[in-house]
Amino acid sequence: MLPAQPPAQAFENVTCYQCGSSATRALLQGQDDLTGKPGHFQFVTCEQCGLSFQQPRLTLENIKPYYDDEYIAHRKKTDWGWLTPFYLKAMRRHDLAKLALVDRYVALHAQSKVLDIGCGAATFLQELVARDRVQACGVDFKNLAHLPGFDQIDFRCGLLAEQQFAGQRFDLITMWHFLEHDYDPINTLQRCRDLLSDDGRLVIEVPRLDSLSYRLYHERWPGLQAPQHTLLFSRDSLLNMVRSQGLKVVEYLPYGAFPPYFYLFTGLAFKLLKGRGLNLDRAILPYFLGQLLCAPVLLFQRQLNLAMQTVVCQRA
Repeated sequence: MLPAQPPAQAFENVTCYQCGSSATRALLQGQDDLTGKPGHFQFVTCEQCGLSFQQPRLTLENIKPYYDDEYIAHRKKTDWGWLTPFYLKAMRRHDLAKLALVDRYVALHAQSKVLDIGCGAATFLQELVARDRVQACGVDFKNLAHLPGFDQIDFRCGLLAEQQFAGQRFDLITMWHFLEHDYDPINTLQRCRDLLSDDGRLVIEVPRLDSLSYRLYHERWPGLQAPQHTLLFSRDSLLNMVRSQGLKVVEYLPYGAFPPYFYLFTGLAFKLLKGRGLNLDRAILPYFLGQLLCAPVLLFQRQLNLAMQTVVCQRA
């Protein structure tokens, strides 16, 4: 069982990831609202460049318990009773939305090389392999290789900085809600730049701090996801970071493949639960019912800046 608050020695101080400044102002305190694990975690904003981040942050060793099987990207459960078909359809719809987004920028085929950083259960890569027969590689510090489909990809367990690719270049590199978790985002972006082929594309999707859902929920905003999220990106801070690392922005999108309704629903639940954690078994039926009720609003999700943002880059 985790203590009510991690001890001081579990944390480490960091300076701004973007500019290195230690001059910050307090933003807010967050909790692990999704699973209800204890602790309060401070977020600050850099006075010099405006990047928001967690300070202090848990060390890599001490963040690991917050990525257990209850963490949403790592949950193993697939049987939701009579709601299982709806759950499976929703999960696949998410991967198909990713495919539709990358298809706008890259024409993939059997010789294409794709790298997904923070691949989780690797279902996105499995969809690409099934559709285009791509040469797929996934990196994640959590080893889920026992799950179905991992025999179709080159899976690397660990951090991106630890991986050797023997001169490989990738036609597509994706980070679907990974960069906000990163402990060394500058190094990651530099590595991605070097791993891209001349015509390759890097697709980064992250929560958007300057969004409607943040204004609605503030310290209970699902995009905080404390303590797993180390950075919080506004539009400007995301664009500044990628451009500073030798990447050219092909297009910025004020939306993503991830459904913004998830943030609207869970943010309201977090407000009501006040840090006690969300029981997904109980929440799944209200989730789908609420989605039906919100359908008219969600038709305009791309115009409303609800929760997400995506930037598509190439080598400068």
